[in-house]
Amino acid sequence: MQTTIFGVQAYPALKAMNERLVPVRDMVSEEKPLTLFLNGKELVTMLCSPVDQRYLVLGFLISEGMIASIQDLTQFTVDSERGLIWVEAEKVPHNAGQMYLKRCLTACCGRGRAEFYFANDARVSKLIESKLRVRVQDINSYVRMLEQASETHRVTYGVHSGALADDGTLMYFAEDIGRHNVFDKLYGKCLECGVSPADKIIVFSGRVSSEIILKVSKMGVPVVVARSVPTSLAIDMALKLGITLICIAKGDWFHVYTHTERVLVDD
Repeated sequence: MQTTIFGVQAYPALKAMNERLVPVRDMVSEEKPLTLFLNGKELVTMLCSPVDQRYLVLGFLISEGMIASIQDLTQFTVDSERGLIWVEAEKVPHNAGQMYLKRCLTACCGRGRAEFYFANDARVSKLIESKLRVRVQDINSYVRMLEQASETHRVTYGVHSGALADDGTLMYFAEDIGRHNVFDKLYGKCLECGVSPADKIIVFSGRVSSEIILKVSKMGVPVVVARSVPTSLAIDMALKLGITLICIAKGDWFHVYTHTERVLVDD
């Protein structure tokens, strides 16, 4: 029985092989705009995969400090066809929209250390103090599980994937064309299900930049494992924010860059 994969479309193309052009049909990841209205005002338009959009918006609103809690939501309306979402909520900061994209160069940036580029990041990010410990064997196992779960990626090679992992399993899984959207979707699933990510780890398919570390910090996750490489600012921020950063994880080896005390090796 064939499995339906959402967020994918078939497109005609010509494939060059053996000095010939052969007609083929390629499976391509969908990219669609999603415009979010908060309390009647247009807040932001995100480019994303048209899958799990409710979770994407929930994770975005709370991680970016637009609303404090999922309990503050009073209405949530999704128009998938037109790519519109209307959210009504109580206790919305009066300057939430302005703070989201406000640069924070003078007040926040210091020399020789990782700081925040946006004022909202400085307001919402938090230092993580966690006693979570994870074994090398479990990290390798989670990476292999993520690779097996990433069906859309295997078909299109056009999406990032991530999962919240705990106790030998992948609890929640998400895919999207946007790296940061994956984290918002995972956070949205946690919020909707009432699950705290503070004692879990995140496994991710892509490169880890500073914006990814900020997403992880806002979620309160102490350990992030990525198949790809980190940036220098990501390492600096992970060190400062108390996050264990593990990258270049290929299923049987990896590099630990920060807060190595959380990674255990069996005797």
